[in-house]
Amino acid sequence: MGSVSPDYDADVIQSISGSVCSASSDGLLLLSYLGLRLEAPILAQRGAARLRKTPAGLAPGHGAHCTHFVCNPVTGELSRLPDPRCSDPVSKVMCGYHAGLLTRSNGGRDGPPDRFAVAELHGNKMARFLSGTGEWEVVPDAWRMVLDHDVVAFGGRLWWLDVTCGAISVDSFSDRPELCFVELPRDSVLPAAAQDGCDCAGASGCGGSPQHRRLCVSEGRLRYIEVSREEPFLLSTFALDEESSGCTLQHQLDLSCFRFQGCPHPWLPLKEGNTPHIGFLDPLDDSWMYMSATIATLENTPQVTFVVDMKKEMVIMTFAYRSGVPSFVPCVLPPWLGSSQIPSAGSDSLCSTC
Repeated sequence: MGSVSPDYDADVIQSISGSVCSASSDGLLLLSYLGLRLEAPILAQRGAARLRKTPAGLAPGHGAHCTHFVCNPVTGELSRLPDPRCSDPVSKVMCGYHAGLLTRSNGGRDGPPDRFAVAELHGNKMARFLSGTGEWEVVPDAWRMVLDHDVVAFGGRLWWLDVTCGAISVDSFSDRPELCFVELPRDSVLPAAAQDGCDCAGASGCGGSPQHRRLCVSEGRLRYIEVSREEPFLLSTFALDEESSGCTLQHQLDLSCFRFQGCPHPWLPLKEGNTPHIGFLDPLDDSWMYMSATIATLENTPQVTFVVDMKKEMVIMTFAYRSGVPSFVPCVLPPWLGSSQIPSAGSDSLCSTC
């Protein structure tokens, strides 16, 4: 993505991975592709085949290269954002993992957006792209956070969750973006040592991870969700106050007591070793929670996704899968999405329809 592939006989290989980073409030998706040049010396060859040493790290002189696309999931339209130049300070801020997509219609009307903004927090800086200018820029002195989560678009702002202490939001369209902070519920705030001691919650084990704490939008309100990592598995959901000043508890359930209604499942109730992971709240029903779990207590360690009805206090659906970790990016598709186009991302952007 954005560079010529290495020569087949070189001691370097190219690795490309892609993911759905986030969704805007009107159903557009932000896709990110991360390209890496890895050292993989050729040990032997037979004809066209090459036996290489296992890649051990980035090739000298080559850093990670991230490319972003905005996608209309109904029409298949793609709009590629221009890549920042290697010498551009933006390229040192972007890592592709904490980017969000915000859209806006002129006059604040409901309907297809006229412009969009992509923003990414990394360290204490924010990189952002505005479709109106077609350029990337760096906004310094952002709030330093422990990030390892999807970015949520809500209320005309992008929201990042710091699993140690709270959520930060910003209007990425603003000429002078200002960050606003909302603290997590008191019992969810981690000690100061956890807040200062790592750069990535998931990697450094500072108490929360993307699988156990998350922000979601459901029934038009921003929600914070958490599930305890040890038995009893207490699932809690909170709603952000109207003034964005704090969180109010909405539901709290002990998943260790649940049994599937209507059909026996040997992995229920959940026990130690079968830790549940948060997926998302249904965008249209704040009582339906999508979750997953790896069932270590059963043969072959099966993996399941399941839906909890928090009002009825029961598991109502289950789905089995064989490998990988499920990734959830909920989005609502408005009726006009199929007949609208993505706003132009500048003269260097690439648009196509699959």
